[in-house]
Amino acid sequence: MNYDIVIIGGGAAGFFTAINLAEKNTQLKIAIVERGKDVLSKVKISGGGRCNVTHACFEPKELTRFYPRGEKELLGPFHQFCSGDTIAWFEDHGVTLKIEEDGRMFPDTDSSQTIIDCFVQAAKKAKVQVLTSTSVQQIYKGERGYKLDTTAGTITCIDLVLTTGSNPKIWDMVEEMGHKIVKPVPSLFTFNIKDERIKDLMGIATLAEVRVKDTKLEASGPLLVTHWGMSGPGILRLSAWGARILAEKNYQFQIVVNWLPQYDKESIKEELQVIRKEHAKKNVVKRIAIELPNRLWERLVVICGIDDQTKWAEVNNKQLERLSEELTEGVYQVNGKSTFKDEFVTAGGIELKEVNFKTMQSKMYGNLYFAGEILNIDAITGGFNFQNAWTTGYLVAQAIAEKHLNNEI
Repeated sequence: MNYDIVIIGGGAAGFFTAINLAEKNTQLKIAIVERGKDVLSKVKISGGGRCNVTHACFEPKELTRFYPRGEKELLGPFHQFCSGDTIAWFEDHGVTLKIEEDGRMFPDTDSSQTIIDCFVQAAKKAKVQVLTSTSVQQIYKGERGYKLDTTAGTITCIDLVLTTGSNPKIWDMVEEMGHKIVKPVPSLFTFNIKDERIKDLMGIATLAEVRVKDTKLEASGPLLVTHWGMSGPGILRLSAWGARILAEKNYQFQIVVNWLPQYDKESIKEELQVIRKEHAKKNVVKRIAIELPNRLWERLVVICGIDDQTKWAEVNNKQLERLSEELTEGVYQVNGKSTFKDEFVTAGGIELKEVNFKTMQSKMYGNLYFAGEILNIDAITGGFNFQNAWTTGYLVAQAIAEKHLNNEI
């Protein structure tokens, strides 16, 4: 099987690259090679089945700040294809995106199937061949292009694009070719915590500030109590920025939680003293003027040795000090992590210094390109990892299409 361009990986970056390539140069013979039975499987389950396509952040410099790895390298690419371009691209292909309050953007159908249908139909219309259940066993560089040994036979091409995400087998092949692979570690994960203060409180969500003790790592955002510990955007943000540091700690560390980000220990203590004076005859467990979920407030009050019959007038200064500390400086022991198996994101991949970010071409091999999470690029949650796929895929498509149009192959 002979093609002009072969794209290994039938995910978001692979399809976006293929469609843009085919639409820019209709003469090209393009194939997507996917090892699984189905394509776009990660798109299907992303965003809880809704597909968080991108984020409503339209200034390139600001957008790069959501990438713990890739911030510097993506600035130029985002000037070429940013979130606004993504919105326009999908609109041109019949998909309207909507913005939610937190800036995340989803198809207005709230279904990832809308994105899958869009890609599959666009690829079919552009005559891109999709070869599923085809696993690449070996990559050989020839004089004019590449030869691939696959489970479906030999495939040859002039240009090869790798969009295989965190696929260790492909990483190994690329490493054998001489590229450096930054060792992958989990990037988005939740914290396993067993602690009486949050036991049986699963489902509680509230804004919080979290920092990892004895490090500079800190993040804020909604924190969700789960049956295994803590999750939510705030925790995931911390896990992304601290991916390598927390891996070095073998996921054994302490976090300090401020359940009331608008306060520090001293200011909340002053607030509690005012409440004690003004509501002396009321029970402490009946939360007053403190914005915190009721069950969490009640639990922290009891942990501080204040029972459910205690009135504010009966609270001593030692108890008030302890309560102030629990509300703003509670220390929790983390023992391990839990990752989202299907939506797994890693920090690691192709060393970024070995890639030309104007074209996404390998600096070591002609006609070899990379897009998406195969690179050592990852982001926090919110549609940013997909935006990396769209932007890098677009640059690959633009570079290869122009090269063939100008007969520079």
